[in-house]
Amino acid sequence: MEKVKLIILREYLTRVRKKSFIIMTILGPLLMAALFVVPVFLAQLEGDTKTIAIVDETGLFAPSFKNSENLNFISLDENVDSLKLQLDERNLYALLHIPLTELTVPNTAKLYSNGQPNIIVTGYVRETMRKEIEALKLSASGIDPEVLRSIKSSVNLLTIRVNEGGKEENSSTELAMAVGYIGGILIYIFIFMYGAQVMRGVIEEKTSRIIEVIVSSVKPFQLMMGKIIGVALVGLTQFVLWVILTLVIVTSVLSIFSGDIQSYQSSQLQVNKDPIMLYEPDGSSVDQPDANQNQGEINEAVIAIFDRINSIPFQVIIPLFLFYFIGGYLLYGALFAAIGSAVDNETDTQQFMLPVTVPLILSIIVAQFIMFNPDGPLAFWLSIFPFTSPVIMMVRLPFEVPYWDVVLSMALLVIGFLFTTWLAAKIYRTGILMYGKKINYKELWKWIRYKN
Repeated sequence: MEKVKLIILREYLTRVRKKSFIIMTILGPLLMAALFVVPVFLAQLEGDTKTIAIVDETGLFAPSFKNSENLNFISLDENVDSLKLQLDERNLYALLHIPLTELTVPNTAKLYSNGQPNIIVTGYVRETMRKEIEALKLSASGIDPEVLRSIKSSVNLLTIRVNEGGKEENSSTELAMAVGYIGGILIYIFIFMYGAQVMRGVIEEKTSRIIEVIVSSVKPFQLMMGKIIGVALVGLTQFVLWVILTLVIVTSVLSIFSGDIQSYQSSQLQVNKDPIMLYEPDGSSVDQPDANQNQGEINEAVIAIFDRINSIPFQVIIPLFLFYFIGGYLLYGALFAAIGSAVDNETDTQQFMLPVTVPLILSIIVAQFIMFNPDGPLAFWLSIFPFTSPVIMMVRLPFEVPYWDVVLSMALLVIGFLFTTWLAAKIYRTGILMYGKKINYKELWKWIRYKN
């Protein structure tokens, strides 16, 4: 056991001291935090008012375009061909040309710009014209737009979970699906990433002939277990650091620049909602709701969001995520180590990698269907089968899987790890000292059946 500990310590310290580990440990949280923070600041850099010229040959649409904090529309009666060449000279962001057609109500327009117009501009133009066209068609048909507007309704469906004690809790199916699928993808990535590290490490030691010196004092099985567990601890360390550093970075940045971010969000709300939602196609404005009422609705929405987040059983999901991450890695890591010991270079691993990784790849593909029926028979069997349970069970966990299913899945995963370790040890023991021979499945079967 002491020798295994020494191997684990060596593998762990060797890898965590590498520049690649340090760089990825720092770079990973920065990239993940950037997904939350960078879009806000990039949008702020482009937060200047954009002037858009309108040449409306129909005379129907120009009055419908209302100015806002970020968009300024000016109606011009000039030649389009010359105007579209003077966008930079006249400090125009874009030119909207609505040509006169033979149709009573034209439905085509052209937006000229020196660059790619952003989605806010194109979305607002498209939506404003759509509303105006609908209003004109309704008017031509003798239908009062107010009547049609009054019958439009939206349905707000609240999902509420009732536990055994009769207590009601808000829930969110969409959030549960997202948490489960992200958890499954993370396990899928980590198993591949760290399993490949084990395989490459074995191949390097084998081809450099260092392994001949090592096995003179350590049994092959001890060496294999030490490498697998050592890399597992490296992966666990990196994952924990990623989570902690990401939370620290995001929290710090949001707290420092909370005022700027709130200002940006307010301006985006004005651009996205005010011009489109608060003005009708005929140019008349709708009474804007009271600010206090809006604030109350926002507060209620925020509370509802946090209620739905709290409905996800993270106190159960996080420990089980660590278990399935470690268990899945150990199961596949042993097989990756066996493959590395059986070949002389990484190119030869391809023929053995496919059968080993097919269940893992299949699980991430099937996970998309499991989300829609997490309690079905397919979800149950795949979540207890050791080779697919690390991914599939993570997809099911946010939907409150029965404890019996979780216990059975965990037990079978442990048994599966013990089985793959025994199988890999048989291959590792013979293959680690064999050089220059092309190995096939028949040869591997002989190694497995070989008895001491």
